Amino acid sequence: MAFVCLLSLVLMGSLSISQVVDAQLHDQATLLAINKELGVPGWDVNNSDYCSWRGIGCAADELIVERLDLSHRGLRGNLTLISGLKSLKSLDLSDNNFHGSIPSVFGNLSELVFLDLSWNKFGNSIPIELGSLRNLRSLNLSNNLLIGEIPDELQSLEKLQEFQISGNKFNGSIPIWVGNLTNLRVFTAYENELAGKIPDNLGSHSELQLLNLHSNQLEGAIPDTIFALGKLEVLVLTQNELTGNLPELVGKCKGLSNIRIGNNNLIGNIPRSIGNVSSLTYFEADNNNLSGEIVPEFAQCSNLTLLNLASNGFTGMIPPGLGQLTNLQELIVSGNSLFGDIPESILRCKNLNKLDLSNNRFNGTIPGDLCNTSRLQYLLLSQNSIRGEIPHEIGNCVKLLELQMGSNYLTGSIPPEIGHIKNLQIALNLSFNHLHGLLPLELGKLDKLVSLDLSNNQLSGNIPSALKGMLSLIEVNFSNNLFTGPVPTFVPFQKSPNSSFLGNKGLCGEPLSSSCGTNGSDHENYHHKVSYRIILAVIGSGLAVFVSVTVVVLLFMMRERQEKAAKAGGVADDGINNRPLIIAGNVFVDNLRQAIDFDAVVKATLKDSNKLNSGTFSTVYKAVMPSGLILSVKSLRSMDRTIIHHQNKMIRELERLSKLCHDNLMRPIGFVIYEDVALLLHNYLPNGTLAQFLHDPTKISEYEPDWPTRLNIATGVAEGLAFLHHVAIIHLDISSGNILLDADFKPLVGEIEISKLLDPSKGTASISAVAGSFGYIPPEYAYTMQVTAPGNVYSYGVVLLEILTTRLPVDEAFGEGIDLVKWVHSAPARGETPEQILDARLSTVSFAWRKEMLSALKVALLCTDNTPAKRPKMKKVVEMLQEIKQN
Repeated sequence: MAFVCLLSLVLMGSLSISQVVDAQLHDQATLLAINKELGVPGWDVNNSDYCSWRGIGCAADELIVERLDLSHRGLRGNLTLISGLKSLKSLDLSDNNFHGSIPSVFGNLSELVFLDLSWNKFGNSIPIELGSLRNLRSLNLSNNLLIGEIPDELQSLEKLQEFQISGNKFNGSIPIWVGNLTNLRVFTAYENELAGKIPDNLGSHSELQLLNLHSNQLEGAIPDTIFALGKLEVLVLTQNELTGNLPELVGKCKGLSNIRIGNNNLIGNIPRSIGNVSSLTYFEADNNNLSGEIVPEFAQCSNLTLLNLASNGFTGMIPPGLGQLTNLQELIVSGNSLFGDIPESILRCKNLNKLDLSNNRFNGTIPGDLCNTSRLQYLLLSQNSIRGEIPHEIGNCVKLLELQMGSNYLTGSIPPEIGHIKNLQIALNLSFNHLHGLLPLELGKLDKLVSLDLSNNQLSGNIPSALKGMLSLIEVNFSNNLFTGPVPTFVPFQKSPNSSFLGNKGLCGEPLSSSCGTNGSDHENYHHKVSYRIILAVIGSGLAVFVSVTVVVLLFMMRERQEKAAKAGGVADDGINNRPLIIAGNVFVDNLRQAIDFDAVVKATLKDSNKLNSGTFSTVYKAVMPSGLILSVKSLRSMDRTIIHHQNKMIRELERLSKLCHDNLMRPIGFVIYEDVALLLHNYLPNGTLAQFLHDPTKISEYEPDWPTRLNIATGVAEGLAFLHHVAIIHLDISSGNILLDADFKPLVGEIEISKLLDPSKGTASISAVAGSFGYIPPEYAYTMQVTAPGNVYSYGVVLLEILTTRLPVDEAFGEGIDLVKWVHSAPARGETPEQILDARLSTVSFAWRKEMLSALKVALLCTDNTPAKRPKMKKVVEMLQEIKQN
């Protein structure tokens, strides 16, 4: 076959036989050298037909390599050898682990048409030699660690159609020559540090189709030119500092499906030409200074799915024509100055999922046919001037997850039909109205509801015991009404702060200080008893803290003395006399017993080079067995010989924990005890910890995390903790550093043994450090010194915030004394929206991802509430996260 190809080439006069043979031998030798350097999986080097190797494409003559695709292989190493493949037209190295600078010798690949280096860890600046690739049509350098300015040498890439440099650290401005690339169709430079203006000529010389520049520091106006030729399909400019108007020329782009210009400083009206954009699906212009009326021309955009105009200066009424938008799913106009009736036409949008009219000046009444559309899940009407009664037809809103009607002028009683909304989960808020009468017993049927706020009305009578049916309730507020009688003995009520019931003169019982049916002297004695208890509790807590600190200091001094003595004596790797004496050891998994060598386990923990990470209660080492099996070995920081005194009990606990059957728990597979050290054996997981996955760019695996992966991780961790709580195990140190990831990024909660082996209440050992890692410890621990299930929920909430924001739990950037939880909770005070808290690399990818992330953020906020009683149980957290995934 090769001879026939050679002969045909010679007969066509294109190459001599010697030239073809030389090219073939050269390419084969180059590929073998590349394989030796990189160890490419899937290459069968014993097969001389290298054109059949995975990821290699040859020319039609099957002799010369023209395509090399090494994407998604987890590779690292020197790439300069690739420049030897002189005929390459397509080179894809994306989704690997390549470090260092982009090889300047790639500029010698003069035939290159396609170059993709995205999703690696390339650093430094773009090599100017890439400007020599005159045939290049697609250049993708996104999601690396590149710095500096975009080099002017790239302006010679006149054939360039796709130019993608997003997710780096480029600074400076967008060069004017980018607008002179006559073939440019796609330009993405989002999530960099670019400043200055968008070039005025961008799009004027090319049929630009996609422009994404979000999350930079760009200023100035949106250029008319990007719309001039009418070919633009996607425009994303969110989170910049842009000013001026949205140009009238936007109407020329009939194929424009996405317009996202939120979180800027834009002014003026929305141009009426928007009605010409017949393909418009998403329009987001929230958090700007736009004004005027909402133009009725939006009604001509029949494909519109999302219209978000929140936090601007719009006035007037909502155009009734928007009711013609049969595909509309979300209408968000909160934080404006809109007035008039709630538009009944909008309620006829059969696909409407979210209606947010909050914080405006809407008046009139709530329409009776509010829920003719069956898909409405979020109805947000708070902070308006809505009058009249809540219609009984509200019970038809059977899909509602959240109902916000607070801060209006509603009158009448609460309709019992609200109890028909069985899916109501996130919140029911009727506060700050003029509602009166008794609470309907039907509210007790809302067994999924998390938050109930009826405060600041004129509601009267008893709080009915039927409300005990609200099994998921976490947050309640009945304050400032006319309620009488005892507060029902229902756990969410009893654990709520007394402020949730204040302002009701006739109300008594816990958590209020006024007991039901007691006289004045008893009441006074009660207060005296409470005062004495408080004083004793404060004194006791102070003594406990003092003793704890003293013990910690003494134990650390003892440990330091032991370590110095050990270093002075030395431990020989070889030599029987210096080898630590192993007291006990066992492997719980039958098929691993022959593969694990206890001496090799101990020896591995004596070398700092094997250390993987260090936590509050243990240090973890990597141990390679003579059999080739790799283990993760956890050395407990016992600091005394207590653990040896309880050896049998410890072994029983470990054996029990090894039998815990849950996919999201890191179970021990064995143990070794020598001297006063206990080593716990686990399977080695090469993807490391969640902390490394989120925060350590040098240790992130070959697959960059996306939102679905992160949501799966968050859900898996919650499921593992919920199982632990179900079997009465409280975790002592929940943190991203104690969550391990397997090869498929399934999370496994580690350190589960600590709660049984080092919990002083279990009598197996002594804790010589604070229970928990800095940044994850719940606030109540400072005065209770107790590890509880609600405290676990708080720590999990911190982990969930890490997943959502990709921020460390403690960071100097937050300010002095501010941790991640305080930083997130104080966002409204800083004038930041929830979207600005999230990791923009994920939240701006798609509407669906952002929606899920915002829902998960609500869960994290519930988990990190300052009041332990207000936090959901882990089982409930799992349910909320699973519902996010299902929706």
